[in-house]
Amino acid sequence: MKIDDYALLLKLNEIGTIRGTAKAILISQPAVTQRLKFIEEYFGQTIFIRTSKSLVLTPAGELIMEHAKKVMEREEFLKNQLAQSSEDVQGTISIACSSLISQRFLPAILAEFTQSYPKVAIDLETGLSEDIKRKHKNYHVCIIRGETFKESTCKPLFNDPLYIFDTEPFPKDNVKERPLISFKSDDSMHESVDNWLFHHQEQIKPLKTITVDQIETCKQFMKEGLGMAVLPESVSDKMMDEYPHVPLKLNGENVTRDTWVCYQEGVRKLPQVDRFIETIIAKTFL
Repeated sequence: MKIDDYALLLKLNEIGTIRGTAKAILISQPAVTQRLKFIEEYFGQTIFIRTSKSLVLTPAGELIMEHAKKVMEREEFLKNQLAQSSEDVQGTISIACSSLISQRFLPAILAEFTQSYPKVAIDLETGLSEDIKRKHKNYHVCIIRGETFKESTCKPLFNDPLYIFDTEPFPKDNVKERPLISFKSDDSMHESVDNWLFHHQEQIKPLKTITVDQIETCKQFMKEGLGMAVLPESVSDKMMDEYPHVPLKLNGENVTRDTWVCYQEGVRKLPQVDRFIETIIAKTFL
C-alpha cells in the first residue's frame, strides 16, 4: 500500500462517490475504480457498498478508514518534524480559503510565496467561510470572511466595504422598488444586508429576491438590469465609475465584510506555516 492509496480512501469517504472523487483528484473514473479494487483485494475486505447515491462504509471499511487516517497523520507529522529540523523551509502547508479571496487575491500571494519557498507543498481547499469554520482543525491556516471562531488565533487582513449597485439611479426623495439579486454566501453576510435594508426600508424596498450561486453571476445579472446587488468593494472593479451605487452605512459607519487569517496555537512553530502567515499579513488588499 502506498500513501496515495490511503489518501484516496479518505477522499472517497469524504466525497462519497467515485465520480466526484475522480473529478476532485483529476484522474479518470475507471482509474479510481481500479485502484479501489486493488486496495480491497490487498485487505481482503469490501470497504464500500456502492449504492445509487453514494458509497457507504462497511464495518471492515470503518476499521480500514481509521487506519488510513492514522497513517496520513503520522506521515504529516513526520514531514513537519523534518521541516522543523531542516535549514531550508520545506514541508506541506494546508490552507482553507474563502472562495472570493482564493479567486481575487490568493493566486498572486501563492505565486510570491512559492517563488520564495519552492520546497513547500501547498494543500489548498476553497469554499464558503461557514464550511471552513466547521472543519478548521483540518488545516494549518484558514482565510475566512465574516465572523471569527473560537479555539484559534485570528488576525485581520482587511475590511471590505459593501455597496448596493443598480443600473437605475437611487432617488433621494422616493422609495426605490427593485428586485434584489443575492449570491450564495454565509449567514453573516445575509444578516448584514438584511439589517441594513431594515434600517433603510423608507428608501429601498426589494420587490423580490433572485438568488444565484456565485458572486460573478450576481454582478452580471445586475449589469443586465435585472435588479440591485450588494457587492463588496474588492469585487467591484470599475463598477463605481459605471453604475449608480450607495455605500451601506449604519450610524455613520461602513458596513463591511472583514477578512481574517486564522490558525491554531503552536502551528507557527512550523517554518512553512510561519512564513506563509508573514507573507499574507504583509499583503495590501485594498
